[in-house]
Amino acid sequence: MLTLIGDPVKAGSGETVLDQGTIDLVRRAVEAAGHATGTVTALHDGVAVDIAAEGEAAAVGDAAEAALAGAGLPVDAAAQPDGPTRRRRLLVSDMDSTMITCECIDELADFAGVKAEVSAVTERAMRGELDFAEALTARVATLAGLADGVLARAFGERVRLMPGARTLVATMRSQGARAVLVSGGFTYFTARVAALCGFDDHRANVLEIEDGRLTGRVIPPILGADAKVEALDHYAGLWAGGLGGALAVGDGANDLPMIVQAGLGVAYHAKPRVAAAAPVRINHGDLTALLYLQGYARDEFLVAD
Repeated sequence: MLTLIGDPVKAGSGETVLDQGTIDLVRRAVEAAGHATGTVTALHDGVAVDIAAEGEAAAVGDAAEAALAGAGLPVDAAAQPDGPTRRRRLLVSDMDSTMITCECIDELADFAGVKAEVSAVTERAMRGELDFAEALTARVATLAGLADGVLARAFGERVRLMPGARTLVATMRSQGARAVLVSGGFTYFTARVAALCGFDDHRANVLEIEDGRLTGRVIPPILGADAKVEALDHYAGLWAGGLGGALAVGDGANDLPMIVQAGLGVAYHAKPRVAAAAPVRINHGDLTALLYLQGYARDEFLVAD
C-alpha cells in the first residue's frame, strides 16, 4: 500500500495539497518503474490517500518519492505491505522535536545564558556527529547551579506539543494500542508530556538536584540509543506481540536504531542522516501522518488537539 500525505494545516487554510493531478503523477511514475497500481482510497480529502500497488515496498516508495521531489511537491510518500498488522499495537516515540516542538535542554540552557553554545552541540549530537552520552554530559554540566524552579518555567513557557500529538496517541489508544515516550531528555519533562498526550509510560534521563539546585550531572545510567532499543524490545514484547507490531518515531541519530528495528519506523522531520536511513520519512505532514500510514481515515480520528 502506497500512502501519500500532505500538510493538513495547508489544506485547512484552503491551499491545495494533494489533488488528482498529484495522484496521477505518482501513479504514472510508479507504473513506469514497473509496478502496477490499483484502487485509490481517500483517507482525508485533499490530504491523504492510499494507492494499492504491486511490487517490493521500498521500490514503490522510492519511485513515488522521486516523482514528488522532482515536481517540487510538498507531499510525503511511503509504501509498506498491506494487511491486518498495518495498524500497530504499540507507539514508541521520541519527545524533543518529535512530540514537542523544542529541545528541552536548549531551553534550560537559555536560562543559564548559554543557549547558543548548547544548541550547537545538540544539533551536532542529533546529526550523529558526536557521542550522545558525552555530548549530554557536557551540555548538562552548563546547567550547574540553576534553581530547580527553572524546570517548571521551561515547561510552562517553552514546551509546546507538536501538531497532531494528542490526536495520534488518543486515536491509537482508542483502538487498543499502547504508547510509550522514550527520550534522551529528562524525566521532569517526559512525565508531563506523557500525561498531556495520554502515553502509558515514559523513560528518560534523571537530572541530579541537590539543595534545590541542578548539580550539572545526570544520574546514571544515561539513556541513549541502546536504551531506546531496549525499551522498544521490552514494550513490543509486553504489548505488541513483538517488534512487528510496533511503530517507532523520532528525529535524531539516537532514534535511528529503534526506527530501523520497529515494524514501522518513521523519521519525523528528521536530521538528514536519519531521514536517509529510515524506512519511512515524514517531511511535510504533522503527527497525524502516522495515523494515515496505518490506514486510519480522518473520520476515525479521536480528535484531541
